[in-house]
Amino acid sequence: MAIRLTWLGHASWLIEAGSDRIILDPFLTGNPAAKCRPSDLGKVTHVLVSHAHHDHVADVHNFTASGEAMLIANFEITQWFERHHGVKRSVGMNTGGKVAIASGEILMTPAFHSSSFSDGSYGGCPGGFVLKASGKRIYFACDTGFFSDMAHYALGADLAVLPIGDLFTMGIDESIRAIRTIRPAKALPTHYGTWPPIEQDPHAWADKVRAESDAEPIVLKVGESISL
Repeated sequence: MAIRLTWLGHASWLIEAGSDRIILDPFLTGNPAAKCRPSDLGKVTHVLVSHAHHDHVADVHNFTASGEAMLIANFEITQWFERHHGVKRSVGMNTGGKVAIASGEILMTPAFHSSSFSDGSYGGCPGGFVLKASGKRIYFACDTGFFSDMAHYALGADLAVLPIGDLFTMGIDESIRAIRTIRPAKALPTHYGTWPPIEQDPHAWADKVRAESDAEPIVLKVGESISL
């Protein structure tokens, strides 16, 4: 069973593994980099959210409104969506916890960032995720700066998906430091290019990855996919 990842723009990803169709940090509505709408993606089984900022939760309600998709996030985020959008199916978790899904499991890792909703509500601790499925490990660092304990959670991952936009997250140089610490087989950039403050050259990033690490860099255009 292959795992298929599709970049939806900004920090949003569609993850397909067996019967699981997971959308991570859904931000399509109002996203200038997005090439599709929520309705274009068909059935989604899980909505995975790293933190409460608008550019990561903007379309959560569009995928959970029918009651079919399960929201997986920290406790504060699931409670907020239950109160404000009537979400019925959710799993509230926290750092270090695991959730079983049909294709494997999801581990919530730390992330060094902030987390609040647009209305000022506290959004709990931000996080990243390690997905284990089909004998593969994929690390989604999500919005974070570099921290050495990335290696504890993701050392030797088959794929690391790392932000490179700078300003709000780590930039190219710090992402290279993360790659050298994690030592993944492959690496993908995320959270860049949506607006001028986080504009980056992903091909320059890829050149640095090749020159300064053993990982294979992969650069996707919005809407493109890879399979592991």
